[in-house]
Amino acid sequence: MRTTDPLAVVRNLGILAHVDAGKTTVTERILYATGTTHKRGEVHDGTTVTDFDPQERDRGITIFSAAVSCSWNGHRINLIDTPGHVDFADEVERSLRVLDGAVAVFDAVAGVEPQSESVWRQADRHGVPRIAFVNKMDRAGADLDAAVASIRDRLHPVPLAVQLPVGAEDTFTGVVDLLGMRTLIWTDDGEARDPEPVPDALREEAQRRRRLLEEAVAELHPAALEEFCDTGVLGTGTLTAALRDLTARGEAVVVLCGSAYRNRGVEPLLDAVLAYLPSPLDVPAVRGTYDGTEQERAADPEAPLAALAFKVNATATGRLTYLRVYSGTVEQGDTVRDATTGRTERVGRILRVRADRHARLDRAVAGDIVAVVGLKSARAGATLCAPDAPLVLEPPGVAEPVVSVAVEALRSTDTGRLAQALARLAEEDPSLVVRADAETGQTVLSGMGELHLEVAVERLRSDHGLGVAVGRPRVSHRETVGRGVSGFVYRHVKQDGGAGQFAHVVLDVEPLGDPERGFEFRSTVIGGRVPQEYVRAVEAGCRDALTEGPLGGHPVTGLRITLTDGSTHVKDSSDTAFRTAGRLGLRDALRACATVLLEPVAEVTVTVPQDAVGSVLGDLAARRGRVGGSVTRAGAAVVTATVPLAELFGYATRLRSRTQGRGTFTSRPTGYAPAPAPATAR
Repeated sequence: MRTTDPLAVVRNLGILAHVDAGKTTVTERILYATGTTHKRGEVHDGTTVTDFDPQERDRGITIFSAAVSCSWNGHRINLIDTPGHVDFADEVERSLRVLDGAVAVFDAVAGVEPQSESVWRQADRHGVPRIAFVNKMDRAGADLDAAVASIRDRLHPVPLAVQLPVGAEDTFTGVVDLLGMRTLIWTDDGEARDPEPVPDALREEAQRRRRLLEEAVAELHPAALEEFCDTGVLGTGTLTAALRDLTARGEAVVVLCGSAYRNRGVEPLLDAVLAYLPSPLDVPAVRGTYDGTEQERAADPEAPLAALAFKVNATATGRLTYLRVYSGTVEQGDTVRDATTGRTERVGRILRVRADRHARLDRAVAGDIVAVVGLKSARAGATLCAPDAPLVLEPPGVAEPVVSVAVEALRSTDTGRLAQALARLAEEDPSLVVRADAETGQTVLSGMGELHLEVAVERLRSDHGLGVAVGRPRVSHRETVGRGVSGFVYRHVKQDGGAGQFAHVVLDVEPLGDPERGFEFRSTVIGGRVPQEYVRAVEAGCRDALTEGPLGGHPVTGLRITLTDGSTHVKDSSDTAFRTAGRLGLRDALRACATVLLEPVAEVTVTVPQDAVGSVLGDLAARRGRVGGSVTRAGAAVVTATVPLAELFGYATRLRSRTQGRGTFTSRPTGYAPAPAPATAR
């Protein structure tokens, strides 16, 4: 590591955890310990820096990822506090895409919780090195060893505890640093005392744990093993360097402990961030493509600009675009190229971010995480680069939405404003999808969960002042023929004093057996009894009739219509007459057929722990699902089923509650299937 390089003293990290593990409180204490704030913010009081949105303060959870910057021991730390609720996993995904390291926070009582697993796997996909902080050591039932065991058993890295707690539960006052073999104690006010020697009562246990730590590191690290074999011990310098290497390679995770609420253990956590997590110089050069060729850009301020937009905040006063600068330098007033769209944009202002507060900067260099003002069209995932050195970086992945609601303005005059507000929401959060259902006429908003959509709808009401009605979207039904008719005769005769209309057709209607095949039309008329031009008119009339079926006015599909006979009149037959005969004749023929109502169905793949399979299968059966099979993969059960789309509304929340948040599902439309008798009545 080039210690003389300014980038060596930069750390870009995120705080990851299950909801209520204490991420935001850890972030608040970091800001307080670094002198960035002068008062400790509290989640329960709604006084936190990073949870600044009114909904976050009302609900007591993190909804939107928030970036802050602070300084510690001559290093600059760019920190992103991420949401813990599964509905906002896409915010975590976009944040992890631009981070060099992370602190995973665990509850000392609960250990690894369901969403802890999810965010850990997300970090695995992005190759983000992590250290672990076991929080809430002051709670009843807190157990560092049990939390470490859950990390080993459920997340599968090698956890290496570098601290020993002093006291337990409400008597927790500090930690023994196993590397420095010293004791760190905090007062009741959360102020750190000067380091002390290890007390006699803990010396033997501390020495035992230090020995176990050395042995575990020697097994994993070749250089440490060599020293351990030569001397029988590991020096503190060797141990620190080995822990840093193992963290960077993802082979082990350093574990610390404390109580963020009581401000105990935060300073050692910051020291560990500097010691074990990488700087922008320590991570591989970013890779991108252009014109089909792959290129690399090192973290060098003198290289051509390459930056990734990972978040957009569209406010009433303008757009804030959050950037991770990977290479080069961007200055106020620079013209940059959006390599994703090919457009050029001008950077108005550059801001160092502290949640909802900002400080002006003249420029940002490689390794920085900043916000810029002035970009008009850059979206989350866009690559901004030098106009003469284009490069496209891989954007963050966007999860497919799983839950939908229909939204409608209460006042017809607000319809235009609602469309603009929905577009702004989708711009800020790519996991929100807005579409207009051509068949039902509804505006459908889709997202990652019911809480996700609830938050979005509340923003429409509070931020945009819109009255909005929310309802379940109506599914688009179809109708088909179960049993057809043959030789159905229809005569269209109209005489009103002028030119008359005459058309005589004989139709056969039969099912095709597959609703996805639409409809087929053919003519078996012989002897020219119905001229070809009139046959085409009959077909057009039949198409008109198929737009509304006899059961509920739904489109009709999956049938074959055969024109078998007919006749004409010398003067009164015309295209119009035969088109009308085709439309009205098929409409009457469908009433004579046995018709079936169809509903859209989806193939659902559910991944759940083995102990939840029975509950999930019962729930799928209650939703009229037809289970196709179940297999076991990596200790989890994967169940496939075909489920009516209307029964999937609310399924994401139901599945999470039945599996304690550990179950996931994907779905894809597979067509239509007969609806049960009650649906036919509708």
